[in-house]
Amino acid sequence: MAERNRVTPLGDIAAFPLRGAWTGNRGILHDGHRVVRFHASDAWLTCALDFRGRWNPQWRPHHYTYLYFHDEAVALAAGHRPCAECRRADYTAYRDAWSRALSVPVPSARAINSRLHAERLHRGTHRRLHALPWSGLPDGVFALLDDGTPVLLHGDALVEWSPDGYGRRRRVPSLGAATVITPPSSVAALRAGYRAQIDASAGRS
Repeated sequence: MAERNRVTPLGDIAAFPLRGAWTGNRGILHDGHRVVRFHASDAWLTCALDFRGRWNPQWRPHHYTYLYFHDEAVALAAGHRPCAECRRADYTAYRDAWSRALSVPVPSARAINSRLHAERLHRGTHRRLHALPWSGLPDGVFALLDDGTPVLLHGDALVEWSPDGYGRRRRVPSLGAATVITPPSSVAALRAGYRAQIDASAGRS
């Protein structure tokens, strides 16, 4: 039975069997095997599953809670960024794309964390969504349909996501605004050339 440590594009932590391509954390969220808080830090990281042979057990007391993401597009939508240690090359590429897209000096990890935190959360709620034009949204961005279905922009299609993985494809609207889940700074980094890993099943749906 799956533990409650998988993350959806909306950032919710849930129990479902879909395997993750990445791990990551938001600080210490658990008490025993129970997740008791949504986050404990503004550093929301996406980490490699394997790094220098390090291993720690799940649900270790006084240690950050391991979370899992279907692919990097899901992790970015949830509000996470690449880890600067175990994913140094990806972190550098993300940071540099962020700098180009926003026309700002290369930011520190702390500055990235602070801005993402403001973009992903409203005080007292778990998610902040953003209205952005469909036109010009880059590959790897997640949006929310009116019926509550998260969809990934991938190539010329929107691909539905569920806890079972990617599913039905839809046409991308040419007009109007999308309800975007991915924080705007990550959208900007994707638009400026950062390439998020997307599970191959998104292209086969």
